[in-house]
Amino acid sequence: MTHHILVVDDEAVTRTMVSAYFEKQGYHVSQAADGKEMHQIMKEQHVDLVLLDINLPGEDGLMLTRQLRSKSDVGIILITARTDSIDRIVGLEMGADDYCTKPLELRELLVRVRNLLWRISKANTLPEMQSSVKESDNIVNFNGWTFDIERRALNKGDNAVKLTKAEYEMLVAFTANRNRVLSRERILNLISHRVDAPNDRTIDVLVRRLRNKIEVEPKKPQMFITVHGEGYMFAGK
Repeated sequence: MTHHILVVDDEAVTRTMVSAYFEKQGYHVSQAADGKEMHQIMKEQHVDLVLLDINLPGEDGLMLTRQLRSKSDVGIILITARTDSIDRIVGLEMGADDYCTKPLELRELLVRVRNLLWRISKANTLPEMQSSVKESDNIVNFNGWTFDIERRALNKGDNAVKLTKAEYEMLVAFTANRNRVLSRERILNLISHRVDAPNDRTIDVLVRRLRNKIEVEPKKPQMFITVHGEGYMFAGK
């Protein structure tokens, strides 16, 4: 199946260059110059992944990321010309899956796109890290929460929490390795099979997102424990 990529960038030259490159790689590609065009295309067609420029006229890429993530599990890679890490961190907190900086190295962007699409396909068919969870035990309970791995559903009583694909993969990894310290590098391998630096802030952002959604007191976590100098440990009971 050919994946559908939507390139959202107000710079026509960049938009055309990126679209042409991915079309040559065998992808179906659509283009949008702003959020309005993006929403229209997504309303009419199924989109697997959005390459979304942060610096857009009107609603910027961060606002659009929040809107997309509130109603869709589409893959989102943010594109930014800014070197400041704040935008990237905020974007990840709003639900983006990855980011890439301008000037674009198209081969790097291709690798990130392939990795994200791989992660999406694995999440839709149960990620491989679930091998440590018995098939007959796809429901995990901890601290009053019920995590149905197969249905990708997380509930606590009547409180249902929506997880992004990255959050879902991380929670599967944590619950499959309860009370084990996982380094950032190990977590990166479990959720994405990407080769990144062990101090990649992506992991810290995802842990913070899970704490905000699941912990009673996110600033005093009882389940997602920071083990200084080593990584994180899931201590759910």
